[in-house]
Amino acid sequence: MRIWKQLLLSLVVVVAALCLWVFLVPGAGDTLARMGVPEPIVAAIRPQGPQGADNGAGGGQGAEGQGRGAGGRATLVVTEAVATGTVNDRLAAIGSGEAIQSVVVMPQASGIIEEILVSAGDKVTKGQVLARLDDDEQVIARDRAQVALRSATERSQSLSNLRSVSRLDVLDAQIAEETAKLELSTAELNLKRREIVAPIDGVAGIVAANVGDNVTTQTAIVTIDDRSSLLVDFWAPERFATAIAVGHPVEATSIARPGDVFTGVVHAIDNRIDPASRTIRIRARIDNPDDKLRAGMAFNVGMRFPGDTFPAVDPLAVQWDAEGSYVWQVVDGKSVKNRVRIIQRNPDVVLVEADLAPDDAVVIEGLQRVREGSPVRVAGAPESAEVASQ
Repeated sequence: MRIWKQLLLSLVVVVAALCLWVFLVPGAGDTLARMGVPEPIVAAIRPQGPQGADNGAGGGQGAEGQGRGAGGRATLVVTEAVATGTVNDRLAAIGSGEAIQSVVVMPQASGIIEEILVSAGDKVTKGQVLARLDDDEQVIARDRAQVALRSATERSQSLSNLRSVSRLDVLDAQIAEETAKLELSTAELNLKRREIVAPIDGVAGIVAANVGDNVTTQTAIVTIDDRSSLLVDFWAPERFATAIAVGHPVEATSIARPGDVFTGVVHAIDNRIDPASRTIRIRARIDNPDDKLRAGMAFNVGMRFPGDTFPAVDPLAVQWDAEGSYVWQVVDGKSVKNRVRIIQRNPDVVLVEADLAPDDAVVIEGLQRVREGSPVRVAGAPESAEVASQ
């Protein structure tokens, strides 16, 4: 097939598709007119009513009468009142709990464990002896220091009572006595360090050593948790960074305690936003007076805020065109295109930023035939409302 025949066939197909579009789609002729297509051409392809088949003056009057009828007839629509919705009013996050104080107990000296005085789950108090190391050497050193102190004390007292002794000898004896006291204190301290004691009040975990083990100052014996309160760390989105303050109420639930809600407050806030996740670290403190919670538990943390209020419309009301999103608002019986900016999409409503007030009517059905400024009739409205709109 020659090129001119192909071009001619393509032109015929395009014209036929254009005529079909104008014939089937209401308002397509107006669109062509706005695009600059001459009005006679638009009128030639626009669908005509039964009266449009008449010729002469009678036919012209029939078309004019039909135009008046179409302009005066209101479009039937279904509307819904604008409501209000709130965003950024609740924070939900997952956090991990830890004891308000947790200490891994290690010996202060090396040696062999001779006795263990605590079991897993025992409540201990600060200073309580948890285990003892072998102390024979330290006992001997303490006794030797005691003997040396007694000897130095007696010599110092004897020289002090003698007038024939020089003051320098007396001073040396006093220094020897003080040195013996310090050596005794050192020996007693070394002996005391053979006892492994609890540094805080809390609950003992599983003991990681046994009697007869040779331990060093780097050996973990047991972990003690003070779980009278738990610290729960979680991450909050950046938009909440300025809304959260120390002391803000917090609610938490645990998988291990379904149905129980534990209350607390924000204990600390990190000083920077994580640039990778755009979140900020928050630490909450939750009281645990009944000892129901354990360190390491996962928590669902919730916080409430005043939030931001926006108009809420039905998702069916939001339409789109080349300029963006909009809704058809019914004002005094006529349709008005109201531009909106979508803030949040929910399954049942869409929160938008727009010039809409609560209880304003927006169209949710019959949108295809609604035009700017055209009269509309709300389904279910009284007949008087329809007359007034016309």
